[in-house]
Amino acid sequence: MPTLPTFTDVLAARKRLRGRAHETPVMTSRALNDLAGASVGLKCENLQRIGAFKFRGAFNAIVQIPEADRRRGVVTFSSGNHAQAVALAGRLLETPTTIVMPADAPLIKRRATEGYGAEVIVYDPRRDSREQLAREVQARRGGVLIPPYDHPDVIAGQGTAVLELHDQGGDLDVLLVPCGGGGLLSGSALAARGVMPGCRVIGVEPELADDAARSFRSGVLQTVENPPTIADGTRTPSLGCLTFPLIQAHVDDFVTVSEAAIRESVRFAFYRLKLVVEPSGALGVAALLSGALKPRGRVGVILSGGNIDGPTMTHILQEEVG
Repeated sequence: MPTLPTFTDVLAARKRLRGRAHETPVMTSRALNDLAGASVGLKCENLQRIGAFKFRGAFNAIVQIPEADRRRGVVTFSSGNHAQAVALAGRLLETPTTIVMPADAPLIKRRATEGYGAEVIVYDPRRDSREQLAREVQARRGGVLIPPYDHPDVIAGQGTAVLELHDQGGDLDVLLVPCGGGGLLSGSALAARGVMPGCRVIGVEPELADDAARSFRSGVLQTVENPPTIADGTRTPSLGCLTFPLIQAHVDDFVTVSEAAIRESVRFAFYRLKLVVEPSGALGVAALLSGALKPRGRVGVILSGGNIDGPTMTHILQEEVG
């Protein structure tokens, strides 16, 4: 197993990303503060390059590959945001990229991935294993496999969002982070422990995809198979061999939220905050609005992405009228 990343790795990633990743804004809302009963700062990674935090980890991983190996290309598997991140990082670093992507991934994410120059290989998630397909592609073509979350350089890169958040607003009492495979959460927890050790780090998952919460509480890795949550970025089968121990060591708690709460948080972001946030990215807001968590003091929330397709957003917004 690769060595677990450390806070030092997050600091090094910040230097590599300077001038490459956007320094995304932190937004506040009096309405959200009143509803949450706390002072909330929203770290808008929905405004990051490719519309999600994933660019941080992908670029940090690919830029460290020796140039001779980079020329042979990078392979990954992703439902969308990591796919776009790898594709853009590959274009910036003149590295060919091949992405194994499920047939049911949001069309906007697939088109954007192809637009950045990646080759997309589509598979049926009900029948095929994306990891196995990616390994087969790598075996045939060569290149380096950069998984979407269980990679030390990816994890370190994701943690840089919390370093920025701290630089922009100081210490927090609570940090809410969406969790799928755990790359963002484990990197965020490493960063938080390094710069604000008194902050409680809390992962947020959909109730229908709660494998990480169950793993955290049981101490045994739990899995979920293609969960039917609208938060497509959290449909990962389990935490990874790196993210699981990091989460056990550095995360304080988990909460889960309903599908209705996730949709309401997307609507709230759209109507009240004037932000486009995808369901996976709105999990922290969902935890506050639904009362799944009632924090006090200064609360940071990572809005992890904004890549939502038109039909999904239309359905969510129209649901309020119906």
